[in-house]
Formats: sequence, structure tokens, C-alpha cells
Amino acid sequence: MTDPAYKPRTVICIGDIHGHITKLVNLWSNLQSKIDPESFNTATIIFLGDYCDRGPDTLKVIDFLVSLPRQYPNQKHVFLSGNHDFAFAGFVGVLPGEFEAKDTWEEYADNEEREGWYKGEGYEKMHLQARIWSGWLKAKFNAAKGLECKGSIYDAAPTFESYGVSHGSADLVKAVPEDHKKFLADMVWVHEEDDVCIETEEGLKHCKLVAVHAGLERGKYIQEQLEFLKARDTRVPKVTALSGRKDVWDIPKVMNSSLLMKQLLSVFDIVFLSV
Repeated sequence: MTDPAYKPRTVICIGDIHGHITKLVNLWSNLQSKIDPESFNTATIIFLGDYCDRGPDTLKVIDFLVSLPRQYPNQKHVFLSGNHDFAFAGFVGVLPGEFEAKDTWEEYADNEEREGWYKGEGYEKMHLQARIWSGWLKAKFNAAKGLECKGSIYDAAPTFESYGVSHGSADLVKAVPEDHKKFLADMVWVHEEDDVCIETEEGLKHCKLVAVHAGLERGKYIQEQLEFLKARDTRVPKVTALSGRKDVWDIPKVMNSSLLMKQLLSVFDIVFLSV
């Protein structure tokens, strides 16, 4: 029986910021106003990845995130990598581990011309995802999204521009501050939280939370996937758990940013609070 005085810790998951600093600041302000100060200041905040691209202010977004541990020393901050962040890290040379760049290209080599992979300075040592991210997509309109392309499949041009360089410029490597590179280098691919509480009709339910950007793959052993993600093995051309859609477990619909997330789903599910 749960102690009536027991107060579960607050866990917040925030997904897919994509370079929108104003929305992120507004969301943070909403959380501060809707959660009592003690709970907010000791909360576990899990950012689910995709901090860059599409929106105009990647530099400011990462500045904001880097500053959080200093501003809120009693909070716990977890920064997961999304596929966009993985590619960004690859371009500036801070992916973890060792890999042979060309080995990551082979499986998708037939797509190089259509996707306009980067062939500028330093491409020979770049991971496939970094080359796709920084390349120029020939099609100027993305029919799947119904939007104009912003440089590449990843819509990475705004990220380059936020650091004061043109899309596909090797100067980005020098333009990105060292603390941003460290942020990109340190991102985790999966995070587990034990004993996370959700409210049910029967009372508080104690659950395990596994957070990963896109989702865990269908039909594969969970433990093997978790071990792979914890190892951050960059030798593969594509990390499905960071970029998969059709081949990962179904995930809940993105929640409206004006809502306060008060519950987390049970084992291996993720709730998004998106900007």
C-alpha cells in the first residue's frame, strides 16, 4: 500500500525542438508556472532529441540546453540524440567510437546522386548520415511533407545559417563552439528510468520508462537493443531507433505543447511533450 505522504518525483519528456528557441522558452515557462517549484526544481527532464534543423535558431537552442545544468543544479537533465543531431555530430567530427566512413556509405550508395550527398572538404572521413545531412537535395520540394526543402533531406540549411555559415560549408566545423561540440558528443541514445509513477484509477502505478528518440524496433529482443544503444555503435549506416518510422513500435501521438504532461506510459512507451 502506498504511503499517502509519498510524493512521486516529476519526470518530463520533451521532444523535437528543431531549432525553435521561442517555442522552447515558452514551453519551459509553462512548465515552471504549472508545476510547483519544489517538484520542478528537482525534476528529471528528458529531452528526446532533434534539437537542430528546420527552425532558424539551432545555435540558441543548444545554448539554452547547455545552460540548464548550471541554472537548475538540482534537476537531472538527459539529452538523447535524434537522427538530426547524430548527423550534425558526424559533420563536426564528434560521433562516438570508431568507424570506417566508406563502410557506412555502401548500402545506400545508389541514393548518392538523388540525395546530393556532401562531397566537400573532409567528406572522406564522414559518416553516411553526415554526408546526407550536409548535402544538397536536387528536388526543391518535399512531396511527403508538402514543404520546400531546406538544403537537404534533413532540412539542415537553417542550422548552418544559425552559426553564420552557408549550408554545406566546411566552415561549420570551426563555427560551432566547443561546448556545443561537447553537447553533441555526449548525447546518449537511450535512457532508462526505474520506478516512474503514473496516476491510474486504482492509484499510483510504478513503471519503468525507456526513452529513445524514434522507438525500439519490432521483432527484436529488447535487451539486445538496449545494449546496442548504450554502446553507441556508429559503424552502422543508420540507427533505426533514432530514425525509424515504419519499423519501430507504435508511439503515442505528439501532445500539444500547451498541455502539462502529468503521466508517463508504462514499460517501453514514450510520451512526448513537444514544442
